[in-house]
Amino acid sequence: MASHYEAPIRKPLVLGDKGYHDVSVDISAPIEGRANKYWWIVFSIALAAFLWGIGCIVYTISTGIGVWGLNKTVGWAWDITNFVWWVGIGHAGTLISAVLLLFRQKWRMAINRSAEAMTIFSVIQAGLFPVIHMGRVWLGYWMFPIPNQFGSLWVNFNSPLLWDVFAISTYLSVSLVFWWTGLLPDFAMIRDRAVKPFQKKIYSLLSFGWTGRAKDWQRFEEVSLVLAGLATPLVLSVHTIVSFDFATSVIPGWHTTIFPPYFVAGAVFSGFAMVNTLLIIMRKVCHLEAYITVQHIELMNIVIMITGSIVGCAYITELFMAWYSGVEYEQYAFLNRATGPYWWAYWAMMSCNVFSPQFMWFKKLRTSIMFSFFISVVVNIGMWFERFVIIVTSLHRDYMPSSWTMFSPTFVDIGIFIGTLGFFFVLFLLYARTFPVIAQAEVKSILKSSGERYKKLRDAGKPLYEIKKGGKIIEASVEKEIKVDEVLPEKDEKKDVSSLLESIGTFDASKETADDLKKIKGIGPKMEKTLNQIGIFTFAQVGRMTEKEYNLLDSITESFPGRAQRDDWASQAKRLNSE
Repeated sequence: MASHYEAPIRKPLVLGDKGYHDVSVDISAPIEGRANKYWWIVFSIALAAFLWGIGCIVYTISTGIGVWGLNKTVGWAWDITNFVWWVGIGHAGTLISAVLLLFRQKWRMAINRSAEAMTIFSVIQAGLFPVIHMGRVWLGYWMFPIPNQFGSLWVNFNSPLLWDVFAISTYLSVSLVFWWTGLLPDFAMIRDRAVKPFQKKIYSLLSFGWTGRAKDWQRFEEVSLVLAGLATPLVLSVHTIVSFDFATSVIPGWHTTIFPPYFVAGAVFSGFAMVNTLLIIMRKVCHLEAYITVQHIELMNIVIMITGSIVGCAYITELFMAWYSGVEYEQYAFLNRATGPYWWAYWAMMSCNVFSPQFMWFKKLRTSIMFSFFISVVVNIGMWFERFVIIVTSLHRDYMPSSWTMFSPTFVDIGIFIGTLGFFFVLFLLYARTFPVIAQAEVKSILKSSGERYKKLRDAGKPLYEIKKGGKIIEASVEKEIKVDEVLPEKDEKKDVSSLLESIGTFDASKETADDLKKIKGIGPKMEKTLNQIGIFTFAQVGRMTEKEYNLLDSITESFPGRAQRDDWASQAKRLNSE
């Protein structure tokens, strides 16, 4: 019987006939296998964009920020737009990791690790823009309140720009610790599966000696809750402080108290859209459809729809307050946004951020993978235009018509932004090849309550395990009708050996050389001798094994059933054979 009541309408979060070993194999496959051609194509494009961005940054620092499109009236433009956009994207990771953890939402477990990684990488991109904007980067230490020969040279602690430094550095630190703490069991899993000594040593260092003892898990749970409690206020505080960069000024279009909640909602909005974009690609490229399901995409689309509606309400509230205030400067600022020379940016913002998420009210659309991907890209474009509209249209026409001007980005502006996009995707692609993209330990923790395999067993009123003759306990299978008391007929061992060798190939001693099968984790001297007696001598033969061959081998050897599949001998043999 199930240990708890589960509503019949609840959908499984892990699809297919997945057991604990299947989770380990599937999640470690992108790390242990070789990158496919699609990964190399995307990585090459991202690397080219990153290198172009580096060239533009070097040119900017060596020449001066005069190479940007800034002027006396529009002193902030492309750089601050990109800064706020990247900080906003980084919000979803903390929300998914911390807030949804405190609310015990199970659906976060398949997406939280990649969302946390996205947070780290996007905040790194955001941090580049203030550094570049200093111009003379080598004098950056002047910003720190340290004793110096110039007298009382101190930063302005009343400036929201300084608050940004504290808020974002705190946010990055806590997010990094949260991310790394969650990765410890995953690193240990990769360490234990590693075949190469160097790889095993690296992951041993990264896992900080994780052993999986009950004490380790107790501390892991406690630290996760403490970090979630620390990180939750950051979800609200970071973008609130970013909004103060504008809200504490007296510029029409900026001086409004709605900016803090408006910016936070917009940050969650754009962050979830970017998570959706990355996960939809990753589930296809890394073959993770069983773990990142349509239900995950649908739930994220609902969050996008709700936060998009909040952002739309903020836009309407802004317009109402400008009209109701009776201040002609405020009224003109918003009229200029909608009908002035940058009208196209304003209406692109409204279309992408307010109108497009409303399609998610329809279940057929929000459960469509391609439509979800399209909307997530559209939302990210719209949120970039929102920051552009807030910053540029509020500055380019100020109180004095004689100083009115237009802003146009130069190739350097555009190049640096494309460079940060390239840098972001380079980091994310490398992360996907070296770190587990799904929190396997957390997915395993919900497997019995939310896995399709176990849900079918419960719905059928069957136990989660079968006890067969001889006292052996095995996991029940849902591929066929489950018969607990069924007695399997005795098998012909010679026929099994013939079937096995027919599938994996025979060994020809006159043409081939026997391999040292003991190099495969899980094969000792005794097992190697047994395999040799069967007729298995080479890595190539072991590498051809699938679930069918594993089962045949178990029935022949009758020792350590399931070990070959659990240790994934085939993948190990393929790697050893390719060396």
